[in-house]
Amino acid sequence: MHELLACYSKIFKKIVESFGEEILSQDGSIDRKALGKIVFFDPEKRLVLNSLTHPEIGAEILRRILELEQISERGIVIVDAALMVESGSYEKYHRLIVVACHPSLQISRLIDRDALTQEEARARIRSQMPMEAKLKLADYRIDTSGTFKQTHEQIDAIYRDLLSQEIHLREHTD
Repeated sequence: MHELLACYSKIFKKIVESFGEEILSQDGSIDRKALGKIVFFDPEKRLVLNSLTHPEIGAEILRRILELEQISERGIVIVDAALMVESGSYEKYHRLIVVACHPSLQISRLIDRDALTQEEARARIRSQMPMEAKLKLADYRIDTSGTFKQTHEQIDAIYRDLLSQEIHLREHTD
Protein backbone atom coordinates (compact mmCIF):
# COMPACT_ATOMS: atom_id res chain seq x y z
CA MET A 1 0.00 0.00 0.00
CA HIS A 2 3.03 2.23 0.02
CA GLU A 3 2.17 3.24 -3.54
CA LEU A 4 -0.87 5.09 -2.17
CA LEU A 5 1.59 7.52 -0.61
CA ALA A 6 3.42 8.09 -3.89
CA CYS A 7 4.35 11.67 -4.66
CA TYR A 8 1.38 13.79 -5.65
CA SER A 9 -1.25 11.08 -5.12
CA LYS A 10 -4.51 12.18 -3.51
CA ILE A 11 -3.44 10.88 -0.08
CA PHE A 12 0.06 12.35 -0.48
CA LYS A 13 -1.39 15.82 -1.02
CA LYS A 14 -3.74 15.53 1.96
CA ILE A 15 -0.95 14.34 4.25
CA VAL A 16 1.38 17.17 3.22
CA GLU A 17 -1.46 19.69 3.70
CA SER A 18 -2.12 18.30 7.18
CA PHE A 19 1.46 17.83 8.40
CA GLY A 20 3.47 20.35 6.41
CA GLU A 21 6.40 20.10 4.06
CA GLU A 22 8.79 19.26 6.90
CA ILE A 23 7.69 15.64 6.48
CA LEU A 24 9.13 15.55 2.97
CA SER A 25 12.50 14.02 2.18
CA GLN A 26 15.05 15.53 -0.20
CA ASP A 27 13.47 13.79 -3.21
CA GLY A 28 10.00 15.16 -2.39
CA SER A 29 8.56 11.89 -1.10
CA ILE A 30 7.07 11.49 2.36
CA ASP A 31 9.78 10.77 4.90
CA ARG A 32 8.03 8.03 6.81
CA LYS A 33 10.42 8.31 9.75
CA ALA A 34 9.77 12.08 10.08
CA LEU A 35 6.03 11.50 9.87
CA GLY A 36 6.35 8.69 12.42
CA LYS A 37 8.10 11.00 14.88
CA ILE A 38 5.02 13.22 14.73
CA VAL A 39 2.18 10.70 14.81
CA PHE A 40 3.60 8.15 17.23
CA PHE A 41 4.03 10.81 19.92
CA ASP A 42 0.75 12.68 19.32
CA PRO A 43 -2.49 10.65 19.41
CA GLU A 44 -4.54 13.45 17.81
CA LYS A 45 -2.19 13.72 14.85
CA ARG A 46 -2.18 9.94 14.53
CA LEU A 47 -5.99 10.07 14.29
CA VAL A 48 -5.69 12.68 11.54
CA LEU A 49 -3.27 10.49 9.60
CA ASN A 50 -5.45 7.41 10.05
CA SER A 51 -8.54 9.31 8.92
CA LEU A 52 -6.70 10.30 5.74
CA THR A 53 -5.22 6.90 4.94
CA HIS A 54 -7.60 4.19 6.21
CA PRO A 55 -10.50 4.87 3.81
CA GLU A 56 -8.17 4.83 0.80
CA ILE A 57 -6.33 1.74 2.00
CA GLY A 58 -9.62 -0.07 2.64
CA ALA A 59 -10.86 0.84 -0.84
CA GLU A 60 -7.63 -0.38 -2.42
CA ILE A 61 -7.78 -3.68 -0.53
CA LEU A 62 -11.35 -4.20 -1.71
CA ARG A 63 -10.38 -3.31 -5.29
CA ARG A 64 -7.60 -5.91 -5.24
CA ILE A 65 -9.85 -8.59 -3.75
CA LEU A 66 -12.50 -7.94 -6.42
CA GLU A 67 -9.78 -8.11 -9.07
CA LEU A 68 -8.70 -11.51 -7.75
CA GLU A 69 -12.31 -12.71 -7.71
CA GLN A 70 -12.52 -11.89 -11.42
CA ILE A 71 -9.69 -14.33 -11.99
CA SER A 72 -11.10 -17.05 -9.73
CA GLU A 73 -13.85 -17.25 -7.14
CA ARG A 74 -11.89 -19.94 -5.36
CA GLY A 75 -8.92 -19.56 -3.11
CA ILE A 76 -7.72 -17.74 -0.05
CA VAL A 77 -6.85 -14.06 0.19
CA ILE A 78 -4.73 -12.91 3.12
CA VAL A 79 -4.74 -9.21 3.94
CA ASP A 80 -1.73 -7.95 5.88
CA ALA A 81 -2.64 -4.72 7.67
CA ALA A 82 -0.99 -3.41 10.81
CA LEU A 83 -4.03 -1.63 12.25
CA MET A 84 -6.73 -4.02 11.11
CA VAL A 85 -8.02 -4.63 14.63
CA GLU A 86 -7.71 -1.01 15.74
CA SER A 87 -9.66 0.24 12.72
CA GLY A 88 -12.30 -2.48 12.99
CA SER A 89 -11.70 -3.55 9.40
CA TYR A 90 -10.93 -7.11 10.55
CA GLU A 91 -14.71 -7.59 10.86
CA LYS A 92 -14.98 -7.59 7.05
CA TYR A 93 -13.03 -10.82 6.80
CA HIS A 94 -13.85 -14.43 7.63
CA ARG A 95 -10.85 -15.07 9.86
CA LEU A 96 -8.31 -13.05 11.82
CA ILE A 97 -4.69 -14.13 12.16
CA VAL A 98 -2.68 -12.19 14.75
CA VAL A 99 1.09 -12.31 14.57
CA ALA A 100 2.92 -11.67 17.83
CA CYS A 101 6.26 -12.15 19.52
CA HIS A 102 7.78 -11.53 22.93
CA PRO A 103 7.58 -7.76 23.68
CA SER A 104 11.35 -7.34 24.07
CA LEU A 105 11.89 -9.05 20.73
CA GLN A 106 9.27 -6.81 19.13
CA ILE A 107 11.14 -3.73 20.34
CA SER A 108 14.52 -4.98 19.16
CA ARG A 109 13.09 -5.90 15.74
CA LEU A 110 11.55 -2.45 15.34
CA ILE A 111 14.84 -0.82 16.29
CA ASP A 112 16.78 -2.98 13.84
CA ARG A 113 14.32 -2.82 10.95
CA ASP A 114 13.42 0.88 11.09
CA ALA A 115 16.56 2.30 12.71
CA LEU A 116 14.53 3.61 15.63
CA THR A 117 15.55 4.58 19.11
CA GLN A 118 14.16 2.51 21.96
CA GLU A 119 11.82 5.40 22.83
CA GLU A 120 10.51 5.58 19.24
CA ALA A 121 9.96 1.82 19.13
CA ARG A 122 8.06 1.89 22.43
CA ALA A 123 5.93 4.82 21.19
CA ARG A 124 4.92 2.81 18.12
CA ILE A 125 3.93 -0.16 20.23
CA ARG A 126 2.01 2.06 22.68
CA SER A 127 0.09 3.57 19.75
CA GLN A 128 -1.49 0.20 19.01
CA MET A 129 -4.09 -1.82 20.84
CA PRO A 130 -2.45 -4.07 23.44
CA MET A 131 -1.45 -7.41 21.94
CA GLU A 132 -3.47 -9.32 24.56
CA ALA A 133 -6.66 -7.63 23.31
CA LYS A 134 -5.85 -8.49 19.69
CA LEU A 135 -5.09 -12.09 20.59
CA LYS A 136 -8.53 -12.42 22.24
CA LEU A 137 -10.13 -11.61 18.87
CA ALA A 138 -7.87 -13.90 16.85
CA ASP A 139 -9.04 -17.03 15.12
CA TYR A 140 -5.38 -17.96 14.66
CA ARG A 141 -2.15 -16.88 16.32
CA ILE A 142 1.36 -16.97 14.97
CA ASP A 143 4.14 -16.59 17.53
CA THR A 144 7.30 -15.37 15.82
CA SER A 145 9.44 -15.48 18.96
CA GLY A 146 11.06 -18.74 17.93
CA THR A 147 13.03 -19.84 14.93
CA PHE A 148 12.06 -19.20 11.32
CA LYS A 149 11.30 -22.92 11.01
CA GLN A 150 8.92 -22.80 13.99
CA THR A 151 7.14 -19.78 12.53
CA HIS A 152 6.91 -21.45 9.12
CA GLU A 153 5.36 -24.57 10.71
CA GLN A 154 2.66 -22.44 12.33
CA ILE A 155 1.93 -20.69 9.03
CA ASP A 156 1.72 -24.03 7.20
CA ALA A 157 -0.73 -25.39 9.76
CA ILE A 158 -2.96 -22.32 9.48
CA TYR A 159 -2.80 -22.40 5.69
CA ARG A 160 -3.78 -26.07 5.62
CA ASP A 161 -6.70 -25.37 7.95
CA LEU A 162 -7.90 -22.39 5.90
CA LEU A 163 -7.57 -24.37 2.68
CA SER A 164 -9.57 -27.21 4.21
CA GLN A 165 -12.30 -24.76 5.22
CA GLU A 166 -12.34 -23.23 1.74
CA ILE A 167 -12.65 -26.66 0.12
CA HIS A 168 -15.41 -27.65 2.54
CA LEU A 169 -17.29 -24.41 1.84
CA ARG A 170 -16.89 -24.87 -1.92
CA GLU A 171 -18.25 -28.44 -1.71
CA HIS A 172 -21.35 -27.21 0.09
CA THR A 173 -22.02 -24.28 -2.27
CA ASP A 174 -21.33 -25.87 -5.67
